[in-house]
Amino acid sequence: MRTTTDSIDASATRRTHRFRPLVRYTVKRLLTTIITLFAISVATLSMLQLLPGDVGRSILGQYATDEQVAQLNHQLGTDRPALSQYVTWLTNFLQGDWGESLQLGGAVRPLILERLTNSLLLAVAALVVVVPLSLAAGTLAALHRERLIDRVISLLGVSLLAIPEFVSGVVLLVIFGVNLGWFPTQSHVPSGDPIDILRQFTLPVIPLCLILFGYIARMMRASMIEVLDQHYTRTAVLKGLPLSAVIRRHVLRNSLLPVITVITGQVGYLVGGLVIVETLFSYPGIGNLAYQAAKFHDVNVLEASVLMVGAAVLAANFLGDILIAVLNPRVTLGRSS
Repeated sequence: MRTTTDSIDASATRRTHRFRPLVRYTVKRLLTTIITLFAISVATLSMLQLLPGDVGRSILGQYATDEQVAQLNHQLGTDRPALSQYVTWLTNFLQGDWGESLQLGGAVRPLILERLTNSLLLAVAALVVVVPLSLAAGTLAALHRERLIDRVISLLGVSLLAIPEFVSGVVLLVIFGVNLGWFPTQSHVPSGDPIDILRQFTLPVIPLCLILFGYIARMMRASMIEVLDQHYTRTAVLKGLPLSAVIRRHVLRNSLLPVITVITGQVGYLVGGLVIVETLFSYPGIGNLAYQAAKFHDVNVLEASVLMVGAAVLAANFLGDILIAVLNPRVTLGRSS
């Protein structure tokens, strides 16, 4: 009985020793994320000060007098020193008051959250399509290294990387939206109907998938080839294990570690870099909103947009790092020591 109790205590102690480095690593990454968000907010406001144009002039128009423009700038607080503006904005932002849109005339917070949600829906749709296809293609290329199928997949990935989104998007829009009329030329947030989701998301998602396919498939191929050449993989094969079992138990798990980093790194592009796709298909996302805010010098919207995009990117990288740490405990042990 005592032996059993000692065994349970020893097992619990080992789990605790494995869990503590992960907790320390998670806290450290969380603090780094918060500091990075603060730096993004400072950099955003600093760059906004360098934007050409005047807020009051942008609102009142070119025929307003200088006195009227100066009075409006004073009311909005845009004539104050940059540090004072930042402290006021940050205080209000943390309290949930993100200000009013100078262009659209409404509260910024619900507008930003709605547009960010729309962009996340489009990004998730693209990832759901491209990630399984890319992983399967990269795995297939690695297992048939230097053969015809490997060369075809590699050439396809490189070729797709060379096609900009606006080129593939325009081609798809003209062929399938204008000429054939299969899909709408202006996409909106779909309802829960699967047919509506397919109609609204097909054309915007395809240009994103074409770009991401090359990155993810090539990384999966390279990572898997590296793992296949490791000694432990060859040892498992020599012991007589079926190749499918070796790939499932050893190769895939280790091959996915660098691929996860690539996928989470592309979230920034998917969320904030959708300006071209969202503008081309008139999709109401945060990338299009940030572009319009910068164009019309809508400071409150632009600040909140950049900060929320940064938060989404950092959150994706944070989750990716934690997932890698769970799959590979050596990450936490190496960085926490």
